Amino acid sequence: MNSTVDWFFEKTSQWQQEYVALRTLALDCGLTEELKWGCPCYVIEKNNIVLIHGFKNYCALLFMQGALLKDIKGILVQQTINVQAARQIRFTNIEDIVKNKSTVKAYIKEAIALDKAGLKLELKKTIEFKMPVEFQTVLHDMPELKTAFEKLTPGRQRGYLLYFSAAKQVKTR
Repeated sequence: MNSTVDWFFEKTSQWQQEYVALRTLALDCGLTEELKWGCPCYVIEKNNIVLIHGFKNYCALLFMQGALLKDIKGILVQQTINVQAARQIRFTNIEDIVKNKSTVKAYIKEAIALDKAGLKLELKKTIEFKMPVEFQTVLHDMPELKTAFEKLTPGRQRGYLLYFSAAKQVKTR
């Protein structure tokens, strides 16, 4: 256990019991605990394997390369259609975690094995994402904006493209 992460497990939360159980499972699999993105992240040789996080209706174990897992039990969830590699196992109570303890451990061990084998999901390139016509027009009309956009990291560019594409109305885009 990493003492810098303890605050996450000690804070008042509707998922406090579930978080502690998930922490135990991750540590039992030989992972190292770190704090990343404000959440407990479990790593092996500095590679992120799984993260614990919570939402209003569930808490989850997020597998960074979850799309590569076999998911024999059909329990992995893709958060949104735009999430490429990560997958979650969602829990709504401590009983779900206890009941599925061996399955969760098996998924964690598979994720570790995939990481040790050097397997990573090949992500779509930024140019493969749809660029709304309205944004293309603005970039064409404003060369300084186009230059600024092109200087952004590919991840930031994708973020903007996804954000602009999500708007349903032309005037909003």
